[in-house]
This record gives sequence, C-alpha cells and structure tokens, in this order.
Amino acid sequence: MIRRYVREKRSWLLLILALQGLTIFVAFVDVSIPLLPILYIVVLNGLICIAFMAVRYHKETRFYRSLEQWDHINDLNDLQPADRPFESIVHEALSGQAARYQTEAAARIRQLEQEKDELLSWIHEVKTPLSAMRLMLDRVGDPELRKGLSHEWQRIHHLLDQQLHQKRILTMENDLMITETLLEPILNTEIRALQSWCMSKGIGFELELAARQVLTDPKWLSFVLRQLLTNAVKYSESSDILIRSHERAGHVQLMIQDAGRGIEARDLPRIFEKGFTSSRNRQQGDASGMGLYLTKQVTDLLHIQLEVTSTLEEGTLCVLTFPMRNSMMDISGV
Repeated sequence: MIRRYVREKRSWLLLILALQGLTIFVAFVDVSIPLLPILYIVVLNGLICIAFMAVRYHKETRFYRSLEQWDHINDLNDLQPADRPFESIVHEALSGQAARYQTEAAARIRQLEQEKDELLSWIHEVKTPLSAMRLMLDRVGDPELRKGLSHEWQRIHHLLDQQLHQKRILTMENDLMITETLLEPILNTEIRALQSWCMSKGIGFELELAARQVLTDPKWLSFVLRQLLTNAVKYSESSDILIRSHERAGHVQLMIQDAGRGIEARDLPRIFEKGFTSSRNRQQGDASGMGLYLTKQVTDLLHIQLEVTSTLEEGTLCVLTFPMRNSMMDISGV
C-alpha cells in the first residue's frame, strides 16, 4: 500500500522536488543569496514533507485499506466511513452497485424457487401416469415386448427420482429425521422395485446382514441404496449381487458387491464428479453421470463414508460406513 500511495502522490512529490531544486539553482546563480541557509531551508522542507506524508498516509489510505480487505460478499458496513470527497464518490458507487446486485439476487432466488416448485409439482404429476403404465405393462401379452417396456419404464422412473432428490438436496438439512433404521426392510423394498428388471437379466440378491440397524435418515438412505443397487443391476448380467453388513470398531458397514463389468482404474477417481460418465458408458449413452454424484452429496450430509473399489470385468464393491452412534447423536441432537 505504501508504494501505491507514493505512486499516487508522485506528481505532487515531483512538483515539490522541482520547486526545491529551483530554489537551490537560483541561490547558486545569484551570488547575493547565501547558498548554505538555502540548503538548510530545502532540507528542512524535505523533512517536513516526509513527516507530513507519514501522518497523512494512514488517514488517506484507511478507507482504501478497508476496501482492499472487503470480501465483496458482506454489506458495505464493513468499510471505513468515507471522509474525503473522492472516497464518498467511490462509496456511493459501491452502495448503488451492491443494492442493484442484492435486488437482482433476490429476484433470481425467487425465480429459482418458483422453477423448483414447478418442477417438483411436474414430477409428482408425472408419477401418476407412470403408475398407471406400470399396471398396463403387466397386461402386455408379448414377453419380449413387456421386458423392453418394463426396462424403459424403470429408466424413466429412476431419472425422475434422481431429479426429484437433486432438487431436494439443496434443503436436505431441513428435511432430516435421524432415527433407528432397520436395513433389511429398506433393502427389501428397493430390491422389489427392481424385481422385473433383475428377472429379465437373470440377477439375484444374497443378503447377509450381521448388523441390522443403523442411526440415520431412512428416506435418504433409501435413495442412496436405490442408486447403488440400480447401478449394480445396470452393469451386471446373470450373476448375484451380495449385500453384507457387519460392525467394526463401533461403525456399521454395509457392502454391496456385484460381479458386473466393473470400472476402469482411470475412471475411479472421478466417479463422484457431477455429470461424469466413463468412456464405456459414454459410448452406450445410457448414463446421466448424476447417480453417484447425488449419492455422494447425500452420504456426506448424512456423515456416511462411501468408498467404491472395482476391478474391470470382475465387479464393483461399494462400502457404506455409518458414523458411530455417539457422534451421530451429537450431530442430530437425538
């Protein structure tokens, strides 16, 4: 700031130096003027000028130092009051700009909230004809046609569910209800929802639940398991999906292991990125790149550690490590 202050006052400093140099030059040329007293006066003027600048520096830069430290997010109350005319101009310009931005931001937030409410309403409305279509599919006589239609119905239902929960994640903390949750009923519900798809692909489930209960939000845990089980079924063929749980060092771990096509090693670090699809999924065009991203967002908010390991053409293992009861009770206030 000192260097910038000197550069700001450079023209005035040059003027003062020029005047002092002119005084010395006149005394040097005019022999009737004693040179030594003039030099004393010039030196004294220089010291006074330096002292004056040192005093004025703190006063004149106080406002700009606060402006430099301003985080551009909080209001203008964090700034030092404007004491000088030019500072007032800057303060008024910033105040007007901040007011405009706040008005625009408020309008954008209202618009986004309205669009979110309309989208959620539309999703709920679409679920009604989807439920009717599910009943109609059961009456389709051609097994192959019924199989294809059921698969496409499942995809539409899954994408709508993703979109619904994606909009709800923004306010998820207000929607949490941490309770003692049994794993088996939730797993059975999600497996039944995938039953027709699994039958068409020859996929079965094997449950080994040594630990049967966790402390979490059952609705959001259902969403997490739905995403993981859907991925396991989508990328498997004619094999069983093993679901196990046990307790280790006070933590309950739930493992979902499939024998599907697996994930390439180069893709594993990026599977939780928004919109990321592996090269194989991109060629098929059946992946949105949102499932694991949303799953990770939810598990983070639930304080569940999610780890995925995979070997290409051998399968994938997803491990959910639930927080210890004491820490979860402190977080949730249970």
